[in-house]
Amino acid sequence: MTLAEARRALKRMRDEPRALERPLLVLGGYLELGLSQAFLKRRFHRLTGDSRIAGVSFLLCSTFDECRRKAIAAVERAFPGPDPLRTTEVDVVGVSMGGLVARYAALRPENADACRLCVARLFTISSPHLGADRARLPAVNQLQRDMRADSAFLRRLNRPENAPAFPVFPYVRLGDHTVGAANAAPIGMTPWWVPDVPLQPPHSGAIVDARIIADIARRLRGEAPFTTVPPAPVPAGPGRNET
Repeated sequence: MTLAEARRALKRMRDEPRALERPLLVLGGYLELGLSQAFLKRRFHRLTGDSRIAGVSFLLCSTFDECRRKAIAAVERAFPGPDPLRTTEVDVVGVSMGGLVARYAALRPENADACRLCVARLFTISSPHLGADRARLPAVNQLQRDMRADSAFLRRLNRPENAPAFPVFPYVRLGDHTVGAANAAPIGMTPWWVPDVPLQPPHSGAIVDARIIADIARRLRGEAPFTTVPPAPVPAGPGRNET
């Protein structure tokens, strides 16, 4: 799918919005100001006409436990439910680290009285499911250490018994040297990838990629996606598309 085709598809969806199948939670990335979740909230609202969208920024969080509590609190506040042990069922779009937050928040908590995130479907954009290549740099905080491929956190998250009990739809742009395109899907999965775009950063630019947004939006609207199964293997080298 070309960028031009994806942009035309997005225009058709804007002209004929279709409501979400369930509430949507958008989780932002690592050390970012909330721009990604604010952008995606606005974008999906325009494509669906649905206001049942909550967003979370993790700028001031330093551990995944803090992120987990913040994500769950956002759902409880926006979409309160009757069960104290699980939130209202939501679809989740996780940007970069946000994809890991969603998976962690959905695990059964060690405290039997704690609430967990009830995820129907998880869509991840450039998420380091198998670790982030740049997390190997000198650490800023525990979150960065936990995103290293050999961290205890990721070993726990990727144990067979902790495999997601819900569908995961991972997306990535090629040339992503922050996460590494091959790391952007859970164990045993291949991400749906798109070639990168000249003059755009492959990692942070993925959230504005019309091809990725159009496919996620089709799924959120209950329509047939553009992607097909199985995803193509991730190429070893960089790939580019037209601007």
